[in-house]
Amino acid sequence: MPIAIPSGVNIDIKDNVVSVKGPKGELSQKVDPSIVVKNEDGHLVFEIDENNPVNYKQKQAFHGLYRSLVNNMVVGVSEGYKKELELVGVGYRVSNQGNVLEFSLGYTHPIFLQLPQEVKVETKSERNQNPQIILESCNKELLGLICAKIRSFRMPEPYKGKGILFKGEVIRRKSGKSASAK
Repeated sequence: MPIAIPSGVNIDIKDNVVSVKGPKGELSQKVDPSIVVKNEDGHLVFEIDENNPVNYKQKQAFHGLYRSLVNNMVVGVSEGYKKELELVGVGYRVSNQGNVLEFSLGYTHPIFLQLPQEVKVETKSERNQNPQIILESCNKELLGLICAKIRSFRMPEPYKGKGILFKGEVIRRKSGKSASAK
């Protein structure tokens, strides 16, 4: 499937490196030599290079991988990505000073996390609601890594439903040992 290039997005292909520049930022991705990338009539087309000695199944896997990575880059620099996390638990708090997040998650000490410059962060703490973290970036891969790191501080647990969850995520609850005794 060709990737449509939205207006305001510039794409440069040089030495198997695809660079995408748009209103939200600039990203680049190295592409395997077994895949040929062409810019045709406002669309990016990915083709398998038949002359490359890599086996055909590997070429097919690379074809889908790089098409998806470049598509994520195009969407990121034109629209951007946004992830929302919420802290569920008594006394769980989060605040930010610029790009430094401070977590209070029931441990004996606060946890500090320095975020990269490409990620914009906002925290919300309203009365009678769970604290929220809103992360925005043009790089989908980096945003996913940061969300995974934040979740690793307090993984959601199935007995009480406490932890750091994505907004709208539902945790399958388990009954405790008292339910199985009967």
